[in-house]
Amino acid sequence: MAINLQKGQRENINAPKFTVGLGWDINNTSTGGAFDLDASLFLLGDNKRLVSDSHFIFYNNLESPDKAVIHTGDNLTGDGAGDDEQIKIDLTKIDAAVKEISVVVTIHEADTRRQNFGQVRNSFIRIFNTDTNEEILKYELDEDFSIETAVEFGRIYNRNGEWKFEAVGSGQREGLEKFVSMYQ
Repeated sequence: MAINLQKGQRENINAPKFTVGLGWDINNTSTGGAFDLDASLFLLGDNKRLVSDSHFIFYNNLESPDKAVIHTGDNLTGDGAGDDEQIKIDLTKIDAAVKEISVVVTIHEADTRRQNFGQVRNSFIRIFNTDTNEEILKYELDEDFSIETAVEFGRIYNRNGEWKFEAVGSGQREGLEKFVSMYQ
């Protein structure tokens, strides 16, 4: 039975292999242009910085060097029910230097298209066991991010040998570049 988290809540991930699914819908009050939301992962060391540039997983770098983190590809529209993008994580293969994984969703070309998360609804992140498809946890983003173009949905972190998920729900206006500069 999946646990529905609130912002700030933490929960153990008791599966060595799991998938991070992200989903969203677009409000009908959009700017008329297509929305393209992108999931990115930052694989961080103890210092809260990328282990290496190759540990930034996004639509132009779909897998980590150790192949422990694999992004299944960019969904350009968000159409349909269920997950719009997925990232598979295998903790049995992950580089020992990785202590935290930040899960960020951004709107591609948000400034040019005059788009923000206030025009997005039903946003969620869920984690499910890759082997059994059993949903472990889900976090639905229920805040109104009317000016934000990037949101850190959550973070997966290692504490005393156990991997946990924290529902973060923190938005900002500077897009993906802001997160890249924070974590490099």
